Amino acid sequence: MIEYRNVRVALLGAGSVGSQVARLLLEHGDELASRAGAGLELVGIAVRDVDAARDVDLPKDLFTTDAESLILGADIVVELIGGIEPARTLVLQALQSGADVVTGNKALLATHGPELFAAAEQVGAQLYYEAAVAGAIPIIRPLHDSLAGDRIERIMGIVNGTTNFILDLMDREGATFEDALATATELGYAEADPTADVEGYDAAQKAAILASLAFHTSVPLAAVHREGITHVTIDQVRAARKAGYVVKILATAERLTDADGREGVSARVYPALVPVSHPLASVHGAKNAVFVEAEAAGDLMFYGAGAGGVETASAVLGDLVSAARRHVIGGPGVAESTQSALPVFPIGTVRTRYQIALQVADAPGVLSTVAGVLAKHGVSVETVEQTTEGAAEQTAALVIGTHLARESDLADTVAALRGEDVVLDVTSVLRFVGA
Repeated sequence: MIEYRNVRVALLGAGSVGSQVARLLLEHGDELASRAGAGLELVGIAVRDVDAARDVDLPKDLFTTDAESLILGADIVVELIGGIEPARTLVLQALQSGADVVTGNKALLATHGPELFAAAEQVGAQLYYEAAVAGAIPIIRPLHDSLAGDRIERIMGIVNGTTNFILDLMDREGATFEDALATATELGYAEADPTADVEGYDAAQKAAILASLAFHTSVPLAAVHREGITHVTIDQVRAARKAGYVVKILATAERLTDADGREGVSARVYPALVPVSHPLASVHGAKNAVFVEAEAAGDLMFYGAGAGGVETASAVLGDLVSAARRHVIGGPGVAESTQSALPVFPIGTVRTRYQIALQVADAPGVLSTVAGVLAKHGVSVETVEQTTEGAAEQTAALVIGTHLARESDLADTVAALRGEDVVLDVTSVLRFVGA
C-alpha cells in the first residue's frame, strides 16, 4: 500500500455543502489520496455553533468556533460560509498565511475578487473557485485552462436554478409567476426571501465572475446590468412559445466593439427570448447550463446541476484534489490573468433586438404613428402583428419585432412609445437572445 504525505485541510462552514464535503472527505479519503498524491487530512471544521443540528453525522471533535487558529494550522482552507464577512477576512488570513483556498462564495468573488487574487499572488498561494458559478458543472476550469489559448466571444448561461425552475413551470404547465414561485418555495428551490434569485442578483454575481475569467479583465459587480423575472407574465411566456421561443433569464458576458472602434466587454442579466432550437431552450427544471462561443473551438455547452449540497461538494472536492496536487509538486500558484484590462461597456452599447408588445387604440393611423416613433430613434421594424382578439373594446394588441439596434436607442424608443396618446400601455419588452 502506498503511503502518502498528509495535506492538512481546514473547513469553514458546515451547511448543506460544507457538511457533504466533510462527509465525502472522511468516507473516500483513501481514494482521494490516490488521485491527489497526498492524504487529505480534515483537521477541523469551523462553525458558529458546534451543537447545531446538521443533516450529516460528523465527528464532534472536528468542530470548533476558533476559525483563525484552525486556518493557521492548515495547508488548504475550504471556505463555505457564504456572504462577505467574516468570509473575506478569513480568506485573506488564509491566503496571507500561505495556504491555498477553495471557495464556492460567488458574492465574495464578485465583490472582492481582485483583492483576493492579489493577496494570493503576493505569497504564491492559489485561489480555487469552481463551485462559485454553476454548482457541479465544470465551467471555471475549462475557461481558465482548456480555453486559455482560445478567444471567447460570448458566454450565455442559465446560472440560477430557482429562476429557471419558475420560468420552466410557467412555460410547460402554464403556471403564473406567483404560483410557480410558491411551488419552488415548497420544493426548497426558493428561499423564504427569494429576492436574490428572482431579481437577478445571484446571476449577476456569477456573470461578473464569468466575464472576468473569460475576457481576462476585471469586471466589477456594479458594472453588470441586472433585471429579474418578477415582471414576466404568463401571457408573455405563452406568446413566446407560440412564436417559437422560450423565456429564459440569462447571464451574458460578451466581447464588443463600440461606435468608436474600441474593444470592450459587456456583462448583463435579464430575461430573454431563446429560440426553441437553441440548446439553452431545452434546459428544464432547476438545471443550469453555460453556452460558450469561442473563435476556434466553436460552440460549447456545459450542463448539469447548478446547486445542491452533494452536487456542489463535487466541484469543491475537485478543487481540493487540484490544490493537494499542487502542494505535492511544489512551486507558486498560477496568478489570475486580468492583463487585458478591457473597458466594461454600459448596457446602452450593446446591439440587440427587442420584442415590444403594446396595447393601442384601434383607430386609423396608429401603425404609422408607432412606426414614426421607431424611425425617429433609428430603430427599424422587422415584424408586426396586430390583433383585436382578447383586447378591450376599441383597442388592439400590437407586437413589434425590431431589427438589430443599439440598446440605448431601443430603450429610448420604448420610453417615447409610452408617451404617445395612441399607445395605451407598453405591456411587454423582451430581448431576443443571440442578437
